[in-house]
Amino acid sequence: MDRVVKIAAKTISPRPMQRFAKDEDGQIVVFTVIVMTMMLALAGFGLDIIQFETTRTKLQQTSDRATLAAASLTQASDSNAVVVDYFNKAGLGDSLKSVVTEKTLNSSVVSTEAQIVLTPTFMNLWDLENKLKLSANAKSRAEQRINNIEIVLVLDVSGSMSGTKLTNLKTAATEFVDTVLDQDAENRISMAIVPYNAQVNLPQYLQDVFVNRVDDHNITDANCFDLPPESFGQLGIPATANYPVAAYADSNDLSASSAKDLPGISYIPCIKATNNMVLAPTNDSTALKNHINGLSAKGNTSIHLGMKWGMSLLDPAGAPMVDAAVADGKTPASFGNRPFGYGDREAMKIVVLMTDGENVQHGYINDGFRTGTSNIWRADNDVYTVYHNVGTSKPYYLPATATVGSKTYYTGWYATPIGTNPVQQTWEQVWAKRSVPAVEKYFFDNPLVNMTLTQVQQMFRTFVAPAAKNSQLQQVCSAAHAEDVIVYGIAFEAPPPGQTAISNCASSPAHYFNAAGLEIRTAFRSIATNISQLKLTQ
Repeated sequence: MDRVVKIAAKTISPRPMQRFAKDEDGQIVVFTVIVMTMMLALAGFGLDIIQFETTRTKLQQTSDRATLAAASLTQASDSNAVVVDYFNKAGLGDSLKSVVTEKTLNSSVVSTEAQIVLTPTFMNLWDLENKLKLSANAKSRAEQRINNIEIVLVLDVSGSMSGTKLTNLKTAATEFVDTVLDQDAENRISMAIVPYNAQVNLPQYLQDVFVNRVDDHNITDANCFDLPPESFGQLGIPATANYPVAAYADSNDLSASSAKDLPGISYIPCIKATNNMVLAPTNDSTALKNHINGLSAKGNTSIHLGMKWGMSLLDPAGAPMVDAAVADGKTPASFGNRPFGYGDREAMKIVVLMTDGENVQHGYINDGFRTGTSNIWRADNDVYTVYHNVGTSKPYYLPATATVGSKTYYTGWYATPIGTNPVQQTWEQVWAKRSVPAVEKYFFDNPLVNMTLTQVQQMFRTFVAPAAKNSQLQQVCSAAHAEDVIVYGIAFEAPPPGQTAISNCASSPAHYFNAAGLEIRTAFRSIATNISQLKLTQ
């Protein structure tokens, strides 16, 4: 066994192993040099590519910015000069190859081409005789065009807008009309005005569109609807909707001092004021500005109703209202195909929603008390008696002491109506002469001992709290956003709740303006400037 091992040891020589080790060292050195050379070459190529890409990016960005600025319809300078100026200031003046401008009265198109030829440093180390060239090219095309645009100005005309506020609004809004329509040589922009306070009042020809309206009192120039909560889940107001016409009554007030309280105009949601009615879509700048300048400040605030009716004129379901306006001569026949569908690529829908306040409690008269025969009699000298089926021989209640001829009748129960020539009244007649709180308290609560005043108020009226109105407003705004309607919001010296409501309704923070005093003009100017569609098309 030992002998075998010795023979094996003698057979294996150390010299080949040494030669192998020396050869391996040489190979590693050569391999390392090759790898390092390749890495340096790749690093050099990378630097050349970075330099090229940096130059190309700068060239393209300069081209885009220059083209957009030159294509603006409000650009007073020559379009070519604007592009050249941008390139010169970027140190790329020599790279500009061409500028092509196409302008019409309602559009502007600017196209640019630029090129920089670079000689890379490291790439050319491998071939010094044939220099490699890299060409950085940039092409841009910007277009600003006024397409078919539908605009609705939803303007707060509540009582708090009186005085300087309303004056500033009129100045800003009329200037807005001129700025927008002066760009519209092809008559493709329509504009409507929806003034609102506690309600939105329609001209008669628009109210007549709603053929299934309920409890129409036929009172001239008081054409408001009590919209049910479920109606705020959709943008349009269908012409077949069976919504009730709001009673002409002071349904927002909760107080009463006597049975002879007269209706107070401050508490009548649907205020009879023809100057504050909706103006249907038109491009007649004179009519628009006259309507704005005629606005007056009265009543409370219901932002949700203003926004709802504003959107109803933009929603395709509002086509019958536009048709009615065309038939009445308020809207040009060329706009008879409006409102456009939401998916129409050539149409843009815009709402400018403005308030100086916040949503406040709103009340409306319930079914059974808006129109029709009441249980109230009125005699000469304004003497009222109320019939109540109380199961006695004296079912007529006199709410206030009255003198008829030489006889005095005191508050209490009687067998027949009191006074000369008593006539049973309709509810319209009652609300024309007495406030809702007076009727509730003195005509019903006082004689009906089995009902509390709160129960009587709930029988006559439904109240919508500010929180519910804010929620309904947001429903409409969210639905508008989903249809790509652009909503600009202006909070004009509004309290925090009003600011929140308007900012939440605006399409984005950039579409919201918090203005005070003459700043409202700046807000309207900014909106007018951004209304035409500026886009980079290449």
